[in-house]
Amino acid sequence: QVQLVESGGGLVQAGGSLRLSCAASGRTLSRYVMGWFRQAPGKEREFVAGIRWTGDITRYGDSVKGRFTISRDNAKNTVYLQMNRLKPEDTAVYSCAADFSTRLGVVANPSEYDYWGQGTQVTVSS
Repeated sequence: QVQLVESGGGLVQAGGSLRLSCAASGRTLSRYVMGWFRQAPGKEREFVAGIRWTGDITRYGDSVKGRFTISRDNAKNTVYLQMNRLKPEDTAVYSCAADFSTRLGVVANPSEYDYWGQGTQVTVSS
């Protein structure tokens, strides 16, 4: 019913920037939140950023606040993650997800999200 496809990952030096994209298709009418998560080897999935499909509400994980920016293009059904001043500890597989149930704000718990993309690798070298 819903498909999410990430792109834009790659290898970048510390201090550099990348922009990730998440293209959505299928059911969109009742989609309330789009989020970005990441998972590094040996670590649990971590909330990175989220945005509601309408309005201006966003939320960021503490480790990326001030460096990453989430945005959307409703006409293109696409959500973006602009990543600046990247650090080696940002290295992870980044996945986008859609939350169809949260009616207020943005949640960080991955169990609240209903659909997931395949992920894209981001590697930051020192």
